[in-house]
Amino acid sequence: MAEGVGNPWLTIVGIGEDGPAGLSAASRDAITRADWLTGAARHLALLPDPGCPATPWPVPFADGIAPLLARRGSRVVMLVSGDPFWFGAGSVVARHLPPDEWVAHPAPSTFTLAAARLGWAVEDTRCLGLHAAPFSRLRPHLAPGRRIIATVRDAAAVGSLARYLSDNGFGDCDLWVCEALGGPRERIRRNDAATCTFIDIRHPVAVAIAVAGSGAILPAASGRPDEWFAHDGQITKRPVRALTLSALAPRPGELLWDIGAGSGSIGIEWLLADPANQAAAFEAHPGRAVRARANADALGMDRLLVIEGRAPDILAGQPAPDAVFIGGGLSGTLLTWLWAHLPPGTRLVANAVTLESEALLAQWQGEKGGLLMRIELADAAPIGTRRGWRSHYPIVQWSVTL
Repeated sequence: MAEGVGNPWLTIVGIGEDGPAGLSAASRDAITRADWLTGAARHLALLPDPGCPATPWPVPFADGIAPLLARRGSRVVMLVSGDPFWFGAGSVVARHLPPDEWVAHPAPSTFTLAAARLGWAVEDTRCLGLHAAPFSRLRPHLAPGRRIIATVRDAAAVGSLARYLSDNGFGDCDLWVCEALGGPRERIRRNDAATCTFIDIRHPVAVAIAVAGSGAILPAASGRPDEWFAHDGQITKRPVRALTLSALAPRPGELLWDIGAGSGSIGIEWLLADPANQAAAFEAHPGRAVRARANADALGMDRLLVIEGRAPDILAGQPAPDAVFIGGGLSGTLLTWLWAHLPPGTRLVANAVTLESEALLAQWQGEKGGLLMRIELADAAPIGTRRGWRSHYPIVQWSVTL
């Protein structure tokens, strides 16, 4: 008898490479009682006689959501790899259903199995899903002594990952290519990134990385060196960027609007503060927008949303931010729009370098409050055979909560 809506009609079953042998009693029972079974073709092949109709999940993945939801009222089992909620399909499906309509039975994940084989503590290992993401996601984690386990798409991706590491100065990394973990085809082979030439690699595959090499290490603190960002001079320089990020005070899961993004450095550093953070960079200059995207991609922050257009017109209809930075295009019109459209509690930081923009910030700070700060910096520079201080243009920074 079919279960009605409001009961867990969908069971998400994690299955490993050992097939039925590794299933829990609850998973076996759900499959036995199922009216319909779905999952990737290779997962269905692990159950040669499921006892009910079985349909492979389509590609692209999103095309399978509607047919699944149409099965409401039936007993449905969905097979997924390992742990459905660790870079798995379970989290995608669960977004479409209330919690009382589904139940999940996880199996050991690829990350867990790889760590168990190598003796690595999972809590000290960075786990990344790179089967559908760029290898630049590794960039913030590349520092000697770090350990990384990354799932990758296929055999060719293993070679591409090794080349990425070598190209960035980390050819000395030890790699463990982990194939079909948990099943009869399991195999683990070790090599260094510079000479890794394995081609006969069994799917599914993950690569464990013990980072080593002399490549540049991305600092963990705000105010990364300017050399990490390609720019045409339109960049919030390192010391001012550190003070700006401090004033913006990113918190986990928050959204930033970076208006007049230039090189994108503020939005990128906001994203680097926490993996759950989001940022939208608004830039009127097409070339700078392209550069901001490239900078974000190179540093593994490809989730930076770069939007071409001039503020405030381009801001209409965008998701409301938790914080706003104005690095370019400051005007009374923009400030008026922000005050009229953003919710109370939004944090705003604006930097000014010209006398006109300084005067504008002084006027608004007088009316709205907040903190007005003048930042004056100087570098030591040669003066003949001696040295003196070479001053930068002073920056006036206004930070306020709406």
